[in-house]
Amino acid sequence: MIDIGVNLLHAQFDPDRDAVIARARAAGLTGMLVTATDLASTSAAIRLCADADLYCTAGVHPHDAARAPADLREQLSELARSPRVRAIGETGLDFYRNYSPPDVQRQVFHTQLEVARACGRPLFVHDRESSAEVFEALSPMIHEVPGVVVHCFTGTGADLARYLSIGCHIGITGWITEKKRGADLARAICALPLDRLLIETDAPFLRPHNVPGNWQAENAPGISRRRNEPALLSFVAAGVAVAMDVPIADVIRHSTDNARRLFDLPEADG
Repeated sequence: MIDIGVNLLHAQFDPDRDAVIARARAAGLTGMLVTATDLASTSAAIRLCADADLYCTAGVHPHDAARAPADLREQLSELARSPRVRAIGETGLDFYRNYSPPDVQRQVFHTQLEVARACGRPLFVHDRESSAEVFEALSPMIHEVPGVVVHCFTGTGADLARYLSIGCHIGITGWITEKKRGADLARAICALPLDRLLIETDAPFLRPHNVPGNWQAENAPGISRRRNEPALLSFVAAGVAVAMDVPIADVIRHSTDNARRLFDLPEADG
């Protein structure tokens, strides 16, 4: 399995980051894409991803857009040269929180679209309540980048149809396992082709609700039961399998193959 979105630099992992990575590998993960949210975290992610199965994104989250430097294009382009960087992002628009002004979010998003196009990297996209504005920005240039994943997708069936119509990949998290909040998503992804599916934990957030109650005590004693980690990716896969009514083996195989193609990741040893 490949976790295409994990916030390994989050402070919640400071006490046991090495153990978290080791547990992920023991759980069958052969790759992880560490999510960057600003230029400082991009640099830190590149340093963290020294091992063969760790890669990262490079970009500025819409929440952090107001703190982006004036020379964002130049700095981001330089960071994206690292062979550990496999996508530009996390980028996009978030009009739910508006931690950064919408106009600033738009400017920073479009700068990152230009960087992705210039450096030939896929896009790792965040879209929350943009009223199809993210889709409209992507549509004219979708064939000028190697691909797009709409990460942590929680949208409607109509949102899904729009993104699929231009060839985007869709990242599904533990949200799919939530009986109330995930019900609409579970219905929507019945229309998601397996060749567009990616799975992610978005750890330490969005812990899957189908994780057994004793998992933490047996595997990570002393750590909060609320914390998610990449070793729990199989529970995301299980939730997707139930929603799509397909074998979990198909979810794992297709999502892994899709991740390798989109992010140009090497085959796992053995």
